[in-house]
Amino acid sequence: MLNLLLEPLNYEFMRNAIAIGILVGILCPVVGSYLIVQRMALLGDVIAHCVLPGLSISFFLGIDILIGAFASGILGAFLIAWIRSQSRVKVDAAMALTFSTFFALGVTLITVLKNKLDLDSFLFGDVLGVTPQDIQRTLVIAGLILLTVKLFYKELLFYTFDKTGAQAIGLPINAIYFGFMAAITLTIIVSMQAVGVILVISLLVGPALTAYLLVKELHQMMIVGAMLGAISSVSGVYLSYYYNLPSGPAIVLVSSSLFLLALLFSPSQGILARSPQLEPSTPLKNRLNFLKRHD
Repeated sequence: MLNLLLEPLNYEFMRNAIAIGILVGILCPVVGSYLIVQRMALLGDVIAHCVLPGLSISFFLGIDILIGAFASGILGAFLIAWIRSQSRVKVDAAMALTFSTFFALGVTLITVLKNKLDLDSFLFGDVLGVTPQDIQRTLVIAGLILLTVKLFYKELLFYTFDKTGAQAIGLPINAIYFGFMAAITLTIIVSMQAVGVILVISLLVGPALTAYLLVKELHQMMIVGAMLGAISSVSGVYLSYYYNLPSGPAIVLVSSSLFLLALLFSPSQGILARSPQLEPSTPLKNRLNFLKRHD
């Protein structure tokens, strides 16, 4: 058993994959917890697809993809907010329009600019191709986001559950919104290498949703979700090594399996753990009704 755990560590690419898997496995559920409690889970998927035009332009200009992807993702988030504020269009429709437009623009730019962008890696991730530089960048970004969440936890909590009240007491809700969008975009960018754009929403939402079924407080949800995210990432990397599976989908399938277990067996909200409501049998109900009438 110990040999099964240690054998993959003999290879540098596996050590790198496990390291970045743990980092994004911790970071994604923390950010995803806010998305879930705000009922904006699909916003992560929208922003994930909005980064494609920025990636394409960055490749063409030969600059760091983080710059272009971040700018493109933030632009998509603000476009959604602008459409909502300037029209009667609902948020789900605004997200659907932005999602399709940016993704189509990204694919078009890849063709027009003749970029050698690996779409398979972009869509499904390539955690086994991670470099030490990728790990360092992910560590810095994860550290900054987690530190910000810790320092401004009370303000973020108030904003999440009562935006009107947060504005009434003088909190800069526009700045908080911008910071929140920036955190989501950066989280998605650093997670793309591990699971890809299509599957990143699962890593953002899956472990956090599992924790939501197990605990009641937001900070507990983030802590438990981070633990489950790290476990999912490491388990998925090991499964991809031993069973020759694509790493990104393997990570997501482990995360989804943990959610299914929590959905069935959670002590407080599990389907199978719920106590059946005892209803009196028909003869007994008839007897009770008889006694009431003749009391």
